[in-house]
Amino acid sequence: MGRFLILALLLVTGASSAEEVDRRPPFVTTPDEVVAHMLRIAGTGPSDLVADLGSGDGRIVIAAARDFGARGLGIELDGRLVEASRENARRAGVEERVEFRQGDVLASDYSQASVVTVYLLPGLLGQLQSRFIYHLKPGTRIVSHSFGMAGWKPDRTEVLRLQGAHPGQGDESRLFLWVVPADARGTWEGGGWRLRVDQNYQQVDIEGASSVRLAGADIAWEKDGARFRGRIEGSRMSGELTRDGRAQPLVLVRAR
Repeated sequence: MGRFLILALLLVTGASSAEEVDRRPPFVTTPDEVVAHMLRIAGTGPSDLVADLGSGDGRIVIAAARDFGARGLGIELDGRLVEASRENARRAGVEERVEFRQGDVLASDYSQASVVTVYLLPGLLGQLQSRFIYHLKPGTRIVSHSFGMAGWKPDRTEVLRLQGAHPGQGDESRLFLWVVPADARGTWEGGGWRLRVDQNYQQVDIEGASSVRLAGADIAWEKDGARFRGRIEGSRMSGELTRDGRAQPLVLVRAR
């Protein structure tokens, strides 16, 4: 009886381990030329913190520090890849500018990142989508390799022809860029103005207005012969209103 019990336990444990492995996204490297282009279209620079979700061997994080002067954070479930990434960073001479953490991207904190890079399957990317909106600062740039997000139209899409075929890639890569929008929805009042704003991600509609644009926290609109350019910070929309060639400050507060 004991032998059969042990065998049963081994079978259950094995099945559980197999399920855990199956839930892990496959590790497929991103070609170096794609890495460079992902960081370029995000406008990566020395003031940025680049977080790579599912960082694999660390190549995106390392390139961000080495080639763009940024700081880097890699989050990876596989502990062996985390150790390999740290060694790769040491060899590249950027270990003081980067950090690699072993963890689940669905539970990890990367809210301070100004650039987020991902090469993840659509199912996992879909689970991350609400975290991107609610946990990242407005203006944070997100770059995805190969896969888009349902319902959230990218701000920019590019197809990069590769210099040579890469395993699992073919001869081209598609890249998507999103800029996390501020929360603009609601009714805004101030300075004699009352605006009703509807929003679907970065697509914004203001009742009776034209030329409406939201990019991160920056907002612009034209209404009743006046042009506004400003920023949304929490429940305040502040900026400059121009009418008949004269500019004056305007602050609106979200009423509800």
